[in-house]
Amino acid sequence: MTTENDTAKTPARTARKTTDARFSAEQPTRLDWTKLRPDVYKALATLEQVSRVGLEPDLLHLVRTRASQLNHCAFCVDMHTKDALAAGETVQRLMHLGTLEESPHFYTERELAALELTEAVTVLTDGFVPDEVWGRAAAHFDEEELTGLLAAIVAINAWNRYGVATRMRAGDYKAGDVHH
Repeated sequence: MTTENDTAKTPARTARKTTDARFSAEQPTRLDWTKLRPDVYKALATLEQVSRVGLEPDLLHLVRTRASQLNHCAFCVDMHTKDALAAGETVQRLMHLGTLEESPHFYTERELAALELTEAVTVLTDGFVPDEVWGRAAAHFDEEELTGLLAAIVAINAWNRYGVATRMRAGDYKAGDVHH
């Protein structure tokens, strides 16, 4: 039997408004840049489309999701995890994207090389992509694929920056919607 005290201790599993200082209060979207500048949207969508040529859709779902996690783009994390799940990706592999160093066995060597390159290009902590990271990616992707992979990483980073800067809302996307 559940008592009022028991339910009070159970973390909420539904959407909630928070006043907790650790979390930002939900803010309204700042502007609808996709409608204000459809030319910019179209240019990014074109880059996204051409980056897909020759690369596995599953790999691209992982790359987009990981970059979006790193960039704290809730809208894009939401979108790309929904699309990945709809395409047959497993919850387990999506959950472990943030723990690649501890759980590499969930991914192929090719996926790991792509995800490592995604992290290096997205974060640019040292101001460059290390030769070792580039070398691992080059060992698993030919030059045409590597060019497409870089285009995909650049594209998702651009989408993420628009999403974060304009406060696009997570949860508004449904798998299969056309957005980017």
